Amino acid sequence: MRLPPYATPLERIWHYAFRIICAAILFFLIAPILIIIPLSFNHDPYFSFTSGMLRLDPKAYSLRWYWDFLDNGTSGRFATGTWAWLVDVWQNAQWARAMRNSFFIAIVSTVIATTLGTIAALGLSRPEMPYRRVIMSLLISPMIVPIIITAVGSFFFLAKIGLVKTYTGIILTHAMLGIPFVIITVTATLTGFDRNLIRAAESLGAPAHTTFFKVIMPLILPGLVSGALFAFATSFDEVVAVLFIADIEQRTIPRQMWSGIREQISPTILAVATILVVISIAMLTAIELLRRRSERLRGVTPA
Repeated sequence: MRLPPYATPLERIWHYAFRIICAAILFFLIAPILIIIPLSFNHDPYFSFTSGMLRLDPKAYSLRWYWDFLDNGTSGRFATGTWAWLVDVWQNAQWARAMRNSFFIAIVSTVIATTLGTIAALGLSRPEMPYRRVIMSLLISPMIVPIIITAVGSFFFLAKIGLVKTYTGIILTHAMLGIPFVIITVTATLTGFDRNLIRAAESLGAPAHTTFFKVIMPLILPGLVSGALFAFATSFDEVVAVLFIADIEQRTIPRQMWSGIREQISPTILAVATILVVISIAMLTAIELLRRRSERLRGVTPA
């Protein structure tokens, strides 16, 4: 945004000072991420920039730790790139197994959280719903309560029904943590929803499921997908609940990184962190595109 020609000298100073302050805050927030990415290509097993890296020596950079992400824990009996090697990586590599567990748990918990969160949001958006504020507060409480309290409570509850150290227990806990994000995003999408469309569909004889999938779903889809992405990110990054509930077989990427920091300091953690940063950027980009699409559908000019 350009300054108007009639701006005073003080307004011009504040205009540029404000930009400098915003740039400094942005740099402060993303500097740790920017440092991790080049360090993940370090040839030596250090968590700092070597003299060769500072000189931009090509020999100081390598994909060593990205390969370790695939080879760590494998038998080492098969040639790299062969089908037998891929099977060995899939079955035995520690980091690959943790990544597989993370995606499996996150996808299933996201489906559950999206389904239940959407149903709850549809109910809370109805004007005749009694005690909406109280119910809303209860449903989004996992988002407010400290995660350590939620993890301890989930552990004791799941222990009573025998679901500790099982995929089912972890998925249910992660779904509970993801539901508030789905409720908030879908409820925000339903704020400008025209209920006359539902009445029109019902007056034409459309059953409830047809009205939902043909009328409601297309209009709330951006918010629904945004909530699903937030639920997926919440599950994919969660470590505290996994520390309480998961066994060695259900170890996820955050849990594996936690163990790697405590047991063996390896730059492989930096390579994994870089991969997670790329995944996070892709999800944030998708969320932003969906937000703009939602604004266009509602006739709002994107800011």
